[in-house]
Amino acid sequence: MEYWPHRRAKKVMPRVRTWPQIAEPSFIGFVAFKAGMTHVGIMDDSEASSKGSEIVKPVTVLEFPRVYIYGVRFYTKKENYTEPAKEFHVKELAAKIGIKKSQFFTDKLEGAKKEMESFNDVTALAYLDATNLNFGNKRWMRFELEVGGKDLNEKLAFVEQWLGKEVKAKDFLAEGDYLDVKAVSKGKGWAGVIKRFGVARLMRKATQKIRHTGTMGAWHPPKVLYTIPQAGHMGFNYRSEINKRVLKVGTPQDVASVNVKGGFLRYGEVKNDYILLEGSIPGVAKRLVRIRKAIRNTAPIKKPQLTYISVESKQGA
Repeated sequence: MEYWPHRRAKKVMPRVRTWPQIAEPSFIGFVAFKAGMTHVGIMDDSEASSKGSEIVKPVTVLEFPRVYIYGVRFYTKKENYTEPAKEFHVKELAAKIGIKKSQFFTDKLEGAKKEMESFNDVTALAYLDATNLNFGNKRWMRFELEVGGKDLNEKLAFVEQWLGKEVKAKDFLAEGDYLDVKAVSKGKGWAGVIKRFGVARLMRKATQKIRHTGTMGAWHPPKVLYTIPQAGHMGFNYRSEINKRVLKVGTPQDVASVNVKGGFLRYGEVKNDYILLEGSIPGVAKRLVRIRKAIRNTAPIKKPQLTYISVESKQGA
């Protein structure tokens, strides 16, 4: 299987096209930054032969920036798609991140409630403040958060509770939950066909080059198809990982239990809310990661029992 097309990601903030349907009022997605990896000891609660014994698993550490809810957005349904209809912003927060009144539909929220029948969906508008992170990202980044609920009125009531407030990971995540991760993979620059597609080397007596494709395709159609392996940019693509289990939800008070000696490579130390995700995820350290509640998970939710978290130095890794 191959990913097509081979192109660079346009933005570091991935787009989420599909959200799970959750009846409970809650935020379905969030954003974080990848700090690095370590390993933990955990009591196996699966149905494998190692059930009940201690096993070692690799984990990824994600650190959360400060996230504030600055508005709410209403959608209307057209023939086969939805489009934004109206927005309501908290004036103080919107002005802080440079949103001008002339740029958006800015209506009073009470007036929008009277038109709920004409709307199809309600989402929360948020922005992240990464100035408190170790690597000092100074940029505001705005994004949209999908909200769970039985109907639009329940969704809107939930968003109203959070308008102008800070949202933290512990407010919507719990240990044992399963998440889907979307991120931009590591960029590897220009690469030839052997590294990029796994094409076999030609025989040593080839009259031309060795590390290239033997043919560019058939005589007809008289053009080079997009399926022909060619050299080009490798990596820095949108990638998704599904069903990543949350092994721990941490706070700034217990960061000493997860910070490795000397700090994480090319990142430093974690200072804010964080989570430990089972396994690896796309991207390099400091890469923005977008997470959502798992959309295909069928496994039961069990709280993991961690026995230890490795804090040994990764400087020699």
